[in-house]
Amino acid sequence: MTTDMGSLPGRWDDAADVVVIGSGFAGFAAAASAAAAGSSVIIIEKMAQYGGNSAINLGDYASWDDGRHRRAAQGLGDDSAERHAADALAAGQHYGDPELVAMMAREAPAALDCMMAEGGLRLHAALHRQGGGGFRMHFADSGRDFVEALRAIALKHGATLRSGAKLERIWRDGAGGPVVGVAIVTTDGLRNLTARQAVVLATGGFGADISMRRAFRPILTAAYNTTNHPGATGEAIRLAQSIGADALHLAFIEVHPFAHPETGVLDAAARYALRLRRHGGIIVSRAGRRFVNEMAPHDAISRAAVATGERPVYAIFNEAMLNAAREERTDAEIATALAHGLVFHAATLVELGAMLGIPGKTIETTAQRFVGFLAPGQDKDFARPLTSALLPLDAGPYYGIPRWPAVHFTAGGLRIDSRARVIDIDGAPIPRLYAAGEVTGGIHGMGRTGGNSTTAPIVYGRIAGAEAAALKRREE
Repeated sequence: MTTDMGSLPGRWDDAADVVVIGSGFAGFAAAASAAAAGSSVIIIEKMAQYGGNSAINLGDYASWDDGRHRRAAQGLGDDSAERHAADALAAGQHYGDPELVAMMAREAPAALDCMMAEGGLRLHAALHRQGGGGFRMHFADSGRDFVEALRAIALKHGATLRSGAKLERIWRDGAGGPVVGVAIVTTDGLRNLTARQAVVLATGGFGADISMRRAFRPILTAAYNTTNHPGATGEAIRLAQSIGADALHLAFIEVHPFAHPETGVLDAAARYALRLRRHGGIIVSRAGRRFVNEMAPHDAISRAAVATGERPVYAIFNEAMLNAAREERTDAEIATALAHGLVFHAATLVELGAMLGIPGKTIETTAQRFVGFLAPGQDKDFARPLTSALLPLDAGPYYGIPRWPAVHFTAGGLRIDSRARVIDIDGAPIPRLYAAGEVTGGIHGMGRTGGNSTTAPIVYGRIAGAEAAALKRREE
């Protein structure tokens, strides 16, 4: 086993029971869990602002139930932790670890209930579905709502947040010993923090690091934008590997199909392109034709978009679908998107096509063909699941949103077990080192159902924090 331990610092600049690296879903969840159990917690964030990718997340959280049983109350059918896990494993083409996935699904309701009860999280009344899953998507206005709920819990229990501090090294006491602290770079220079109980890595993925993603997926060059914030650069994975940590699934990198075609940002328009599919929206190429099952997993839609050979592609829907999704949008948001050229609208599909610069008559023919599939309930072109909830795309006004794939989510990372312990290359847990969120691998596999990228870091962040706090209780 090749490791880089080095001599431990002669002195420590600061100390806490638990040191959490990262302040997104996983980091704040871990801090909240550890602090609530009585541990002193320092959260280290390298960016000036907390939240990372979590704060710009669209706000979906996948859970088969919640304490209010909202799914059952809305007559959306039966669901279970087992079905949630099965859907997640299938979406990942069964590369996900069944034990990790089962834990995520089983603990999803409790984590959601805690954020609502203790963190003041407010959710929209309706539930919705995304590709690869049923109606188990609970949603807020954005991922920032989940971040703020978890942050409130963490700070209430005494955790402290330090921004502008980049992880430089993980200190491990010998090749087989425990992790005892970290080195961070701040405006005051290098500082060493000792963790009396544990270090939790919650730094996110590496979607913004072009060289790192190309090392595993060479096609993902600088020509691809990324939805990620600029701090998603993966150094925690490399630093953990330098002390013996194992990693897996690093080539499993998701490309989101609904980003802005120039900037890669997941803006408000991305939310409509993503969610209005469930009301009957379609996606067409520059030729004006459907090219994919719109409810397929993100990677499948992204590959199909790239295969059209021309950017961008277009999400198409109508006013009736917008009205059906009133819980998921505001008139002001639509007006802003229209004013900024993110969304286009017209009275007819022919007129809409002219605005988008694509053949409107072909869009009209495409829409009519898809509407013809609704009554018999069979999509003869792309086998899209058709339900009674879908509205026909047969009356205006109509809307179109130009979209294009961007690097979005890195499903691979550090190997962990169901207790969020980081596993070394010999298959044993590294003592006192935990990880949660996009810095880890093994949960999502080759693809993921929507919402699980919020659920998994929060569930495993809570587990990591609880496990770290339990070390103190076991030693006492």
